[in-house]
This record gives sequence, structure tokens and C-alpha cells, in this order.
Amino acid sequence: METPENEKFRDSIGTITEEGKRAWVFPKKPHGKFYEYRKLVSYVLLIFLFAAPFVKINGNQFLMFNILERRFNIFGFPFWPQDFYLFVLSMITGVIFVTLFTVAFGRIFCGWICPQTIFMEMVFRRIEYWIDGDRGKQIKLKKQPWNAEKIRKRLLKWFVFLVISFAIANVFLAYLIGGDKVLQYIVEGPSKHLSTLFPLLIFTAVFYFVFAWFREQVCIIACPYGRLQGVLLDNKSIVVAYDHKRGEAENGRKKWRNNEDRQALGYGDCIDCFQCVHVCPTGIDIRNGTQLECVNCTACIDECDDIMEKVGFEKGLIRYASEAEIEKKEPFKLTARMKGYIAVLVILIGVLTGLLFLRNDVEATVLRLPGQLYEHKANNMISNVFTYKLVNKTTKEIDDVVLKLRKYKGTIKLVSTKDSFTVPAQGIAEGTLFIEINKNELKGDKNKLMIEVYSHDKLIETTTVNFLGPRSYN
Repeated sequence: METPENEKFRDSIGTITEEGKRAWVFPKKPHGKFYEYRKLVSYVLLIFLFAAPFVKINGNQFLMFNILERRFNIFGFPFWPQDFYLFVLSMITGVIFVTLFTVAFGRIFCGWICPQTIFMEMVFRRIEYWIDGDRGKQIKLKKQPWNAEKIRKRLLKWFVFLVISFAIANVFLAYLIGGDKVLQYIVEGPSKHLSTLFPLLIFTAVFYFVFAWFREQVCIIACPYGRLQGVLLDNKSIVVAYDHKRGEAENGRKKWRNNEDRQALGYGDCIDCFQCVHVCPTGIDIRNGTQLECVNCTACIDECDDIMEKVGFEKGLIRYASEAEIEKKEPFKLTARMKGYIAVLVILIGVLTGLLFLRNDVEATVLRLPGQLYEHKANNMISNVFTYKLVNKTTKEIDDVVLKLRKYKGTIKLVSTKDSFTVPAQGIAEGTLFIEINKNELKGDKNKLMIEVYSHDKLIETTTVNFLGPRSYN
């Protein structure tokens, strides 16, 4: 079945020519109310992004994802491999939140919060406007031969892009290995940390490639979220939309002419100026409807409002709206699907909050030594051997740690010269211990024991273990 002429734009993406080559996008510098709001949001997020690896709460880095050492800090709370279930639950909660947000408001995350968009539009693109000029000057510079002006501007831009990419790579590294380590490596110099310098240069090259060349292709080709929105959106979702009812009217669009009664002639408010296309960072025509490439950046809204104001028409020809609102004037309301996502999200947040409150700063694990049974001791005592491991998730060492039995009368003997031990800050203490219990205390061949962990006579953790004894015959 042949694609209708007015729908052929959906057969290919806007950044690829008919010959299959890259169609370079030269967006016009945006301006307007939404752009100012986006700048404010972006700068706040940029400050947060660059500061988070170097800010500490109770001695813990605010955000850290140290995969090599399996240490994670989220909002100052340390998470260890033992807390992996919490990490998974928080990721699922995040996915449900983004899904709900997309169902309700489309790809607004991409235009306002996504680091790729923020760096591209609010950092690299603004530097490009400063060096190369606005859309017209950029197109002219690309077409002109390699003279002194073009070489100077290209080298300056590429150098600035490289420096910023290197800075981003250092921040990215700080999230992985810790801000303190990165600052230490900078002070000591790269020659002493060549094993770290090599991946740092790789990160720099990747960021430079993305922001200097790949650019909007990340959002269109590489990012799976763009594909996901096609499944999640419906005619009730609020997106950046063109009001085709008002813009096209009966006879479609028409160029602006002074003193012309467009309404009497049956033409819509769209004056076909193409400014919404020229300002789009992904090179699409929003008048064709919701498209994969649209990241809801609102640049077309600001540009269209500016044009409407100049020609004396009402603003909002392009605006945040749903298809149902444009077609049927239906106001936004929660759909059954949105309510379902909200219910799931509330449950997940509740479970996650409860688990976080129940989570201890110390985690104790006591396991039976493999291959070992019980042993008879003097005075009718039965002995079992175990290994223990205590994980300290705090930034302070925990000293004078002792282990005690609850309910059962018996003793716990550490295989060491001391009855107590210390768990280092953000570290692990492990060893071997014997538990001895009088045979008369045991009930059968398997008994569940509760072991309490104390520090300075304060209970800090409990754990359970199975204690083996002789089988009783009645």
C-alpha cells in the first residue's frame, strides 16, 4: 500500500537525506518564555550534576555508583551488594514514574531534564551560537571555503568542546570512583595514575563525539525512550502540539499578506513562515503532528507565539495540548491507565520507604562452616562452628562489638584472642566462631538460634542461624 503524500515524512527521519546521508541540522537560536524557564531548570540541574560527586552527607558522597568496589551512595545513603534488592526496587519505581509521566505529558523529560538535551542545547549549542553565529551564519560558514575565518572558528569551537568534554568526563569519573579520589588524582598528576587516565580519555572522546558530531542523533537513533513513547502516548497525552483546526481552517495555510481577511478566504492562522521548523533542534515540522524526533523542547512554541504576536493573532497555535483537546476540546483528565500507573507507583514508593526505614547500618551474616557437623564437648555441651561477616555501611568504625545468644543458654567463642572486635568504617569484619549449647537445651537435631550483635551494650543487629544437635528419639 502506497503511503499518502502528506504522510511520507513518517517513512524516514528528518536528519537523513533521500540519498541516505546525514542532513546536518542548523537550528535557529530560540528565545521566549519557555526557553527562559528551560535555561533556569537546566542551570540548576547542571550545578547539581557537577556538585553531587563532591558533596557529602554524614561523610557519604551524595551520589556515587562505584561498580568496581560494589559501593553505591544515593542521596547520601550508602548501599552495598547486600542492599541490591533496594536498588532494583528503586530502579523499578523510577521506570514506573517515567512511564506515568510519559503517558500524561509525553516526552517532556527529554526536553527539560535529560542530560543529553541539557548539555547539547544549553552548553554546546550556546557556545556554537557564540562562535559561529545564528542559523544563517552557521549555514554560510559551512558552505564557505576553508579560509582563515573558518579555520579560526572551527579550531576555537573544537578546542572549547574538547575542554568541556574533558570536564564532563572527570565528573563522570567522580561518580564512579568517588570525588575525593578524582581530586587526589588531579593534585598528584596524571603520570602517577595512568591506569585511570586512559579510561578518562576514552570518556572524553565519547562525550566529544556525541556533542560535536552525533548530537540530536542520540535522541532519534540511540535513545530507546524515543521508541518507547510511541507505545505509551495516546490521544489524551499532553504533548507539544500544533492546533491544525485553527492553523489550517478550510483551505489550509497561506503566507502572510497585510490587510488580507484570511478568515473570509477560509485560510488558517498558520502563515507558513517555517520558523517552527528552523528553530527545531531535531529538524522536524511540528505541523505534521507528533513524531518520533520531537523531544518536547518547546522551542517551536516560543517561536510561533512570537510570530503570532507580530501579526496580531492569538498565541497558542503551537502549545502543550492533547489530540483530544484539539479535536474535541476535551480538557485533560486522568485516564484509567494513568490511575493504574499511579496506584502501582504509590505501592512501590510505600514498600521502598518501609524497607529503607527497616534497613540497618550494620548487616550481620552467620553461616555454618561447610561440611562440619556438631561436636560433643565436656559437661554435655554440643558445639557447632560458623563463619561470621559484619558489614558496616556507615563512615564511622564500630568498636567493642560482641555477639550474644537470645533465649538459649550457651556461649559464643570467637576464634581470636579477644571476645570483642571492631568493624572498620565502610568495611567488613569477618572470622570464625564456635557456639556451644547444653544438650538439654536443644529440641531435636535442628534448632533455630537468634544471635544478637551489640556495640557498647547497645543492640545494633540480629541474625538467625540453624544449630545442629543429636537427633532425639522418644
